[in-house]
Amino acid sequence: MKSLKLFVVLFSGVVFFPKVSNAQNQKPNLIIIHTDEHNFRTLGCYRDILAEDQAFVWGKGIKVDTPNIDRLANEGSICNNFYASSPVCTPSRASLVSGKYPIATGSYRNDIPMKEEVITFAEMLRKQGYATSYLGKWHLNGDGKPEFSPKRQFGFSDNRYMFNRGHWKALDMKEGNPDVYGKYNAKTEQQFVDLKTITAENYTTDFLATKTLEILERDKNKPFCLMVSIPDPHTPNTVRPPYDTMYKDLKFEKPKTMLTPLEQMPSWAGLSEERAVSGLVQGEMQRYFGMVKCIDDNVGRILDFLDKNNLTKNTIVVFTSDHGDLMGEHHKHNKGNPYEASAKIPFVLRYPNKVKAGKVIRKALTTVDFTPTILGLMGAPQIKNTDGIDASADFTSAKKEVIDDRITYFTSANQSWMTAVTQRYKLVVSDKDKPWLIDLEKNPNENINFYTDPAYKKTAEKLQTELLKQAKQYNDPAFSIHKKNFILQ
Repeated sequence: MKSLKLFVVLFSGVVFFPKVSNAQNQKPNLIIIHTDEHNFRTLGCYRDILAEDQAFVWGKGIKVDTPNIDRLANEGSICNNFYASSPVCTPSRASLVSGKYPIATGSYRNDIPMKEEVITFAEMLRKQGYATSYLGKWHLNGDGKPEFSPKRQFGFSDNRYMFNRGHWKALDMKEGNPDVYGKYNAKTEQQFVDLKTITAENYTTDFLATKTLEILERDKNKPFCLMVSIPDPHTPNTVRPPYDTMYKDLKFEKPKTMLTPLEQMPSWAGLSEERAVSGLVQGEMQRYFGMVKCIDDNVGRILDFLDKNNLTKNTIVVFTSDHGDLMGEHHKHNKGNPYEASAKIPFVLRYPNKVKAGKVIRKALTTVDFTPTILGLMGAPQIKNTDGIDASADFTSAKKEVIDDRITYFTSANQSWMTAVTQRYKLVVSDKDKPWLIDLEKNPNENINFYTDPAYKKTAEKLQTELLKQAKQYNDPAFSIHKKNFILQ
């Protein structure tokens, strides 16, 4: 009888203890919500950590509310110094998925396909049993346009809603497959659609969010990794109703940096008298805000799904972009130079099981660091010989604020400049200007060069030494091919 009682006790232990263990060892899920050409100042969570004149560069109170993206930051973490490895689409995206600098992936300029042998975070997770999916713009398979569901999957087992290139404003299902909505001229690569008639069923941001929810519903009972890459708020600055007129009463002022005389600006700004922006088109700015609002509303749909399905605590949600948009700052729109509005990107990460709510990370990171960091955070095997660092300990630490003087670098797609950056300083070397040292704390407008200031001599030397060291280490073509053309003093 004693033996029987002992068996019952032991058997009871077998029944209950593994359940606790399984809960503790449950693999985390991953959702990456990725946008295109997104100015960080349009997000409330970034305005909250900026000085007022930097939060409202287009005039006091000129803002778009983003409560859902802000929720991710408030319940998780926000990186204040996260940069594109190269501030244009293809190179930055290649770095994000691989942990390598653009030259190592082959995709060092737009429209150059990523090398076949590149291993992505998705491939590592797929091998760990994850259901891996990708929706939206890819831009890593050459110049195919739109090219839905590219044959090279790079670890994303379900890529039926992936398209290689283009900023399609509306999508549709045709014979069971995604396609460009409306009339499309393949020869000119133009889409003809009246956005006034487009609803949430077909507008691209909404369409991709809807398909995201369908995939999450399918995969919610297994470990999943999903990345949805929304092509907004990239140009053209058009959006469906009611977002197209939602901000029609906002009057945008010129950013202060638009007042800097062109002759005082460095050549790496990428300007000429013909290309310089001297004013803002109100409708374009208003509709950009409308695109951001539409994105935020759809982020809310995804977060609601997680809440309703008890997936919030064990799902890592990342909100980020490939590069910024100057939106008139420094006489320029779009991207391509090392100014903050061009190269700095939003990066918000929530993981309730491990990341302290409200954490602010003030450490220089780039898209190169994403793959090793996310794999580290998920406890997954790392890819060998990545260029980035695993910063997962910064996210999981007990610190409310992480301040670190790490020096890292990012580079130009046209190989005309390179930039070393810390949480405070930025040094730009180029083939046409003397080095520019920017103190982001004292001069966030980035229009003063402190390089020759004696008080900054040691800082400048340290940054330049480290920049050249890293550029050589990672075989940056700006260094290996064009070093002789760079002005280093």
